[in-house]
Amino acid sequence: MHGTRRVLVAADKFKGSLTAVQVAERVTAGLRRVVPDVEVEALPVADGGDGTVDAAVAAGFERREVRVEGPLGDEVTAAFALRGDTAVVEMAEASGLQRLPAGVFAPLTASTYGSGELLRAALDAGARTIVFGVGGSATTDGGAGMLSALGARFLDADGEPIPPGGGGLASLARADLSGLDQRLAAVELVLASDVDNPLTGPKGAPAVYGPQKGASAQDVSTLDAALAHFAKVLEGAGGAVGGRAAEYAASPGAGAAGGIGFGAMLLGARFQAGISVMLDVLGFAPALERASLVITGEGSLDEQTLHGKAPAGVAAAARAAGKEVVAVCGRLALEPEALERAGIRRAYALTEVEPDVAQCIADAGRILEQVAERIARDHLA
Repeated sequence: MHGTRRVLVAADKFKGSLTAVQVAERVTAGLRRVVPDVEVEALPVADGGDGTVDAAVAAGFERREVRVEGPLGDEVTAAFALRGDTAVVEMAEASGLQRLPAGVFAPLTASTYGSGELLRAALDAGARTIVFGVGGSATTDGGAGMLSALGARFLDADGEPIPPGGGGLASLARADLSGLDQRLAAVELVLASDVDNPLTGPKGAPAVYGPQKGASAQDVSTLDAALAHFAKVLEGAGGAVGGRAAEYAASPGAGAAGGIGFGAMLLGARFQAGISVMLDVLGFAPALERASLVITGEGSLDEQTLHGKAPAGVAAAARAAGKEVVAVCGRLALEPEALERAGIRRAYALTEVEPDVAQCIADAGRILEQVAERIARDHLA
């Protein structure tokens, strides 16, 4: 070995097979089988989507659980993470696709109300900085449900509350934001997301992400019109919050997680690339300094990875610090040149060990250990 090598494992989850914590455990086990005394530091990462709270807890945050409303209005137990006066809140915990029964979608009626309840719980716990990770949502309601849970009122022409979900926004006649939780004004709210879509239009939340949530072509056009109407009514409501609604709707990140990015901006949130926020919160910089080799990765390394996903963020930071980076993944769909440009020297896919994809998914942990043994032989032994 060339001196003592210290390895930092900073990988995201392998969706559907391994959590980020399990990825780190399996990689560590594989490395140690070849180099028993290798020093390994595990720092599971996430980019704001599902798994963000788990990554914060693995980094030393305290897990707090609270009963909130799920996307269909039923009660669910959701978690957020707290350390000192910093909270990490993940909208998918309350309003994510994972909260829907298998095979059930509700593109027009799913609500972010529970996400607002989670934010309120973080305020109740004394948070002064809230990192709000958004992604993996079941919803396309522009954050209207979340705002309602925090004290806003959205009424129809008869002065009645509008129905939940993006579809209900079509009947919005009046928005009253005067009752919003006053504590929000004194909190730093960071919107952590890996997407920079605006609220509406061809690149907006309904058009790009609606179909993943079960929206038909007709639903997409209904939702797009409803969200545009929502922004217009808010703009008309004026005031410090509503007055900038049109500007926020067109801003990058407004379309994140079915438009909850837009709702968060109305609350004064600052949009930042999810992975850079999370690396900061998780203490990545000091861990990087201690490492000589960085192993990152996620389930599928593909074109999307390069657009703000966790491995790209880890690799960029590591390259800037002059550290060598390799990646692990279930499936590799990037050419070596693209990896090189991202700062990844080489990627190791489970499919190189086991070509059968179904087998890779079913037995990801064991195969990942074998992949880690290869990495140890190539880079450590």
